[in-house]
Amino acid sequence: MSNILIIKHGSLGDIAQACGAIQDISENHKDDVVHILTTKPYFELFKKNPYISNVILDKRLSRLNFIYLYSLMKNIKKYKFSKIYDLQNSSRTSFYKRILFPEATKDTWSSTETTLPEGITKDDFDKDSVLSRFDHQLKSSGINTSHTLKPDFSWSSTDISQIKNYYQLEKYIVLFPFCSAHLTSKKWPYYNDLISMINEKLENKFKVVIAPGPGEIKDASSINALCVLDNDKILDISQLAALIKDSSFVVANDTGPAHMTAHLGSKGIALFGSHTTPFKVSIERENFKAIQAPELSKLSVEKVFERLSDITS
Repeated sequence: MSNILIIKHGSLGDIAQACGAIQDISENHKDDVVHILTTKPYFELFKKNPYISNVILDKRLSRLNFIYLYSLMKNIKKYKFSKIYDLQNSSRTSFYKRILFPEATKDTWSSTETTLPEGITKDDFDKDSVLSRFDHQLKSSGINTSHTLKPDFSWSSTDISQIKNYYQLEKYIVLFPFCSAHLTSKKWPYYNDLISMINEKLENKFKVVIAPGPGEIKDASSINALCVLDNDKILDISQLAALIKDSSFVVANDTGPAHMTAHLGSKGIALFGSHTTPFKVSIERENFKAIQAPELSKLSVEKVFERLSDITS
C-alpha cells in the first residue's frame, strides 16, 4: 500500500471540474491511500469526498516564508508519496515540484509540464478544454479515465430540508448575478429585468431565489429575488450544492456556482462575454448550456428568458 497525493487548491469552479479526475485517480489506486493537498475554503468540503482518505491543508503563504515552506514540505515528505498528481498546474505547484522531486518524470509527478504532448508548447496545450487537458494528463500517467470528462459533483451536497422549509421552496429558479469585483466583464446587468419577465411570463409558478457568496450579502439587496441564507449567514458549499441540485433551473454568470450546476447535472445556463469560451472551461453538459455574446451588456433579457422557458415550460 502506497500513499498518493493529489494537489488541487481551487477555485470553486475548478474544484467541481476536477471531481472526475479525482475519482479516476482513486479508482486506479484502490490499494493505495489517496490524500489531497488543498486550501482552507475547500478543506472541509474534501473531507466529504468518498474518493479521498486524507486532506492536507496548504495555507499558501508567501514562498519567502521559509518557516512555513519548510513545515509544509516536511509534512508532505513524511508520507513518502509514491506518486503526485498535480491537478492545479500552477507556478506554485511547479515550485513545489522543484523542491520535492526536481528530476521527477510523469512516473512520479503527473502535471501538464511532465505530460505535455511532444511538439506542443504549454501555451498551445492550454488552449484546449480544461477536461480534455486533465484527460490527457491522466492517460499519459497510466490512469484509465472513465469519469474525467464527466465530473460528478453530487457528493458535495448535504441536507438542506430545514432551509427549504423555512423559505417554502418547492419549485424555484436560482440566479447567480454576482462575480468577483475585479472580473466585472463577467457580470450580466439585467437580472432584475429577467426576474420581472419570469414572474410575468411564467405566472409566478417558480420562486426566484439568490444565494449570495462571501461579501455579496449587501449587493443581494439590489436584486429583486428571495435571498436564501442559513441563519443570516451565507450557505456553505455543500448547502449551496443542495440548493442548486433541487432547483428547477439556474441562470449564472461564469462563476463557481455555474460550474457547480454543470457538474451536479442540474438544468441551467451560463452567460459568457468575451473573457473566455464555454468550450475552454468545459462548462456545457447535457442539462447545462451557455449563451455567449461579444459584450454581456448586449445580451438581451428576451434571449436569456427564451432559453430558460424552453426548458422550464
